[in-house]
Amino acid sequence: MSDAIGKGGVRPAHRRRPLLRILLIWLLATGVIVGLSAVLSDVHVTSLAAALSAAALIGLLNALVWPLVLWLVLPLTVMTLGLGVVVLNGAIVLLASAIEPGFEVSSLWAGFVVAMAVTIVTTAVSGALAIDDDGFWYRNVVTRYGKRATPVAKLDSPGLLFLEIDGLAHDVLVRAIRDGNAPTIARWLREGSHRLARWQTDWSSQTGACQAGLLHGNNDDMPAFRWWEKDRGVAIVTNHPRDAAELERRHSNGRGLLFSDGASRANIVSGDAPHSLLTMSTALRRDRPGRIGQDYFAYFANPYNVMRTLLLVAREVPSEWWSASRQRRLDIQPRIHRSASYALIRAWATVIQRDLQVNSLIADMYAGRPVVYTTFLAYDEVAHHSGIERPETLATLRQVDRQLNRIAAATLAAPREYRLVVLSDHGQSQGATFLDRYGVSLEQLVRENMSPPAGQAQRPPSASAEDLAAATDEQPSEAGAFLGASVAEVAGGPSWLSKAVRRLSRRQRERAEKPTEHAGAELPEVAVMASGCLGLISFPREPGRVTLERIEQLYPDLIAALRSHVGIGFLLVRSEAHGAVVMGSGGVNYLDEGRLEGDDPLAPYGAEAARHVRRTDGFAHCPDIVVNSTYWRDSDEVAAFEELVGSHGGLGGTQAYPFLLHPVELELPSEELVGAELVHRHLRSWLVQLGHEEYQLGGEQAAAREAARDLV
Repeated sequence: MSDAIGKGGVRPAHRRRPLLRILLIWLLATGVIVGLSAVLSDVHVTSLAAALSAAALIGLLNALVWPLVLWLVLPLTVMTLGLGVVVLNGAIVLLASAIEPGFEVSSLWAGFVVAMAVTIVTTAVSGALAIDDDGFWYRNVVTRYGKRATPVAKLDSPGLLFLEIDGLAHDVLVRAIRDGNAPTIARWLREGSHRLARWQTDWSSQTGACQAGLLHGNNDDMPAFRWWEKDRGVAIVTNHPRDAAELERRHSNGRGLLFSDGASRANIVSGDAPHSLLTMSTALRRDRPGRIGQDYFAYFANPYNVMRTLLLVAREVPSEWWSASRQRRLDIQPRIHRSASYALIRAWATVIQRDLQVNSLIADMYAGRPVVYTTFLAYDEVAHHSGIERPETLATLRQVDRQLNRIAAATLAAPREYRLVVLSDHGQSQGATFLDRYGVSLEQLVRENMSPPAGQAQRPPSASAEDLAAATDEQPSEAGAFLGASVAEVAGGPSWLSKAVRRLSRRQRERAEKPTEHAGAELPEVAVMASGCLGLISFPREPGRVTLERIEQLYPDLIAALRSHVGIGFLLVRSEAHGAVVMGSGGVNYLDEGRLEGDDPLAPYGAEAARHVRRTDGFAHCPDIVVNSTYWRDSDEVAAFEELVGSHGGLGGTQAYPFLLHPVELELPSEELVGAELVHRHLRSWLVQLGHEEYQLGGEQAAAREAARDLV
């Protein structure tokens, strides 16, 4: 075990004297109670002995009563993102005052103040005395699992932990390593335990398609984050639980990357994992083993977890307000409007969801799970709104990096050896949005140029266009979508706990379960959707893939307006006469015919651009027109068709170049990997190399997939 840990570059938590720490915390809590009794009229202690007794009693009640009380009110706790714990803390202090006659607290608010003050002061003083938070965290979180763990699997082969940092580009990580913003990863590289590689996504550089490729080895027919499906008359949005479940149904063969007793934590698709939490595709399922919601209970049942998380949320919310205000004051560009309420969504992604998944991951290790895949959303969420390398974004990355060190430290006492692989599913590219640059959205540009030919009557407006926009944009934030999925997940079980959450969250659950479709009776004339700098234009009233010739017949000005716009780098259409055609302002690339007219519109987007575009053209649900924004190489910027500073979904810049950090004994080929499906095959081969023979990919299956890739 020590050899495996050494290869992972882990620095174990230092051992402390627990009795000395308990004594220190007890005395600090006593001092806080005495101090509050002097300034608050609702708090009173008769003597120092009473204060000592009250402090000890509060600690004892937290240890003994808290888990039972919290289990009874878990729905309230989950629904309020842990804020229901405020009431519980106050109630426990009131209970202590009822037991200890020399300690009197006369209001719930005063009880909460006592509980919070004790937590804040003891945490601050502990840090000042160099009683490190990681060591305390290790004892409160890791050791707790170690004492009660009962491994459920054979432990003779090392396990594999896939730790994804959503949205972190390879080049951004390299600079973060250089500048001290990823110290754990930097240490592993410098000590020689790991190597860093770059890989390349498909054209659709977004989480849904990338994770389908990584976890299931199949991301066919996933052109974007959201798209219109004419055969079903609906819009697909990959981070809606029902749509995610449908996409997994289409792409899973039952033997994904996690199928053999693996665990999926905070992903879009599950990789066929039997154990899942915060996973979009399984959030609405009823057939998963175990008690649904037990992971949430295990997390919230620990007073240390909840109080620590509340304090971190209390720090994160004003931090977001301050950073948004700073960008406005200094007129930092590009930037977008960030609402005051967004701070809560950011806190969910950067604190609550992160801590939930880390705790679950540690539980998986102590249960001996052979393979686990989890996605840290925090960097991606902040980068979308703040920028890919702004101060608050890099601070968030440092916090994610710290979790990697904690997870590595937790493997020290796990019953199975583990190897750690850190990766991203895509990167992000930055730039002012299309709307900010040109004062018009992509949808407005399309509609302004959809006039019918001269002499032809104007078509009636689409009554359902607004309904379509509402359906596809009701969860614009990925963190908001995961929050909604978590509520749906907790509410999904048969217990009274789940029924209570269902009653509290009925509206949210209805939205999660509802198929993503327009509410009107009539199909929209046009559906314009966006995935970062990738725009998708479909004409739902026209059957099948609408050809270039038909589009020019229906809307003579549209194609010319799109290809000549300075903010549009190229567009893909299918011609009856020429097949797949890529158009730009200075030339046309006839992909199927292998010829150019003028300048190649794909030249700024890399050597593999034609391959990626040709593959998307072959999708059954390829939109009628696919648009990619301009890429300004000099400034390394794109123009997102969504209101995001950092974006991903198309080609241009670092969004298409994620990373793969792997132990040196798990090798990769020297050439860059292209496509998430190919990366999946290597991740799978590592499991086989570590002794998990059930992950062998059959020769015929592998050859068929390779042949399919060669065709495009």
